[in-house]
Amino acid sequence: MSDRTPALDAVHGMLTLLFAVVALHVLWHAVRSPGAGRRARVDLVLHCAMAAAMAAMPWSPGLPLTGRAATVFFTAAALWFLLTPHRAAVFVDRLTPAVGMAAMAWMSRTPSGAVSVSASASPQETVAAAGIPAAHHTVAHGHADDASTAATLVTVVLTAYLLGCALRSLTRPMPALRAATDPAHRAAATDPYGYVRDGAMALGTAVMLLLPH
Repeated sequence: MSDRTPALDAVHGMLTLLFAVVALHVLWHAVRSPGAGRRARVDLVLHCAMAAAMAAMPWSPGLPLTGRAATVFFTAAALWFLLTPHRAAVFVDRLTPAVGMAAMAWMSRTPSGAVSVSASASPQETVAAAGIPAAHHTVAHGHADDASTAATLVTVVLTAYLLGCALRSLTRPMPALRAATDPAHRAAATDPYGYVRDGAMALGTAVMLLLPH
């Protein structure tokens, strides 16, 4: 039975609009920053790819937005944000997009050991279809429970962190465009709506983690 309901579709529609606006804003910022360095250009490409994928994910029946390829891509994107900063202060700022990419990889993963069986199959038929000897079914069921608990914990941690990042970004004051002296403030002045965009992206990702998809 499908998990889709009119209310869920409405939420997905609002999230799709949010992520589409974020993707367009990233593209607009990229066009306005033709002299950006290599790292900044890669950052913008990854941000845009994630926003576009998140916009399409609720309506995708499966591949290519879920599965191993997407998981590998967004895991690599998360590592890019973690491994490319040169200073500790920059690392802190890049931790949020890294966690966002990790969350996308987590949502796009294929649960290990998933077996396609008929919804009307009996427990004995389900065990047989999975190739699990009946004598070991109880042990396998216990392992599945452990895996489900671990998956829930990972989802809760990612969601809590992203909600905190969203709150922090969306409540920041706008940068002073004329009084930008240090590099961090000059960077913010070139992208004055960056905090709002990043906060909206983190908030939308946190909500997506909690929704069935």
